[in-house]
Amino acid sequence: MKHTKHCDSRKGDMAEYYAVTWLWDNGYEVFKNCGCTGLADLIALKDGQTTLVDVKTAQPQLHKKTGNNFTKCCSRTPEQIEAGVQLLQFNAVDRSLYFTKHRDKNYD
Repeated sequence: MKHTKHCDSRKGDMAEYYAVTWLWDNGYEVFKNCGCTGLADLIALKDGQTTLVDVKTAQPQLHKKTGNNFTKCCSRTPEQIEAGVQLLQFNAVDRSLYFTKHRDKNYD
């Protein structure tokens, strides 16, 4: 079977499935957004707390000055900030996930 690249929508689907299992492994109950639009991809529940989660695939970058690798991801929309949505970054290279540390409720 010939290896083919994943289209962008499949990369996003893959990131969300990895996110669901990662959240399960970290003690969350997880519910998916059934539509293809909305502020968040997932609703995660843990210890009585509800977290709205938007999964983003981090893009590998090479720092021009240092030559070090890092990942770059987009920021939250004003609507996501207002709703308290948390970004969960997926690194497609090593398939790791981590929550973005947001500065505070009102600013990204």
